[in-house]
Amino acid sequence: MTDREEAARERVLDAARELVLDAARELVLDAAQELFYGRGVQAVGMDAVRSASGVSLKRLYQLFPSKDALVLEFLRQRDVRWRLRLTGHVEAQPTPDERITAVFDWLHGWFSEPDYRGCAFINTFGEMGAVSSEVAAEAQHHKNAFHDYLARLVAAAGRPDALAGQLALLAEGAMVTAAISGTPEPARQARDAARLLMQAHPGTDLP
Repeated sequence: MTDREEAARERVLDAARELVLDAARELVLDAAQELFYGRGVQAVGMDAVRSASGVSLKRLYQLFPSKDALVLEFLRQRDVRWRLRLTGHVEAQPTPDERITAVFDWLHGWFSEPDYRGCAFINTFGEMGAVSSEVAAEAQHHKNAFHDYLARLVAAAGRPDALAGQLALLAEGAMVTAAISGTPEPARQARDAARLLMQAHPGTDLP
């Protein structure tokens, strides 16, 4: 085998190894999403993730050297997925005001899912925020991004900047209340309160 052929063979093998690692990583993260969100971070060990994912413990630790590393990646992945789902629903609405109220309609759909148990970032911060500055930072990043998104919706609707913070408080409170009460109704109540706040602030007409 020539040097060129050997080099090509190594590139093919490296690509195959990367594909295997990527597939294993997805299996692990899918299992972590279900277990950490469903049971709580502290209640789930790496052995449980290994069993649920079907990935060997050795490979699991190659991908994530510690449980903390896996928890952080779980939060980062959830942040991206959550915000994509939210914006996909909201941005489909035709007017700026409808996009604001659509946030709460989307929350109602999320709260109605059978496996809903609150906000993963609030839950994980409650478990680990006091002892892990990295978990606290991920939770803060997610909440800041949500607030910033609401601020953009408010600005597009011609509403005062302060409305964004008020809407964020309504949404965050609805998340916690829905998880504890076991009903999606807090999203509707928060939507009604949001509409009252919008009526109190000059802007475009409500839908």
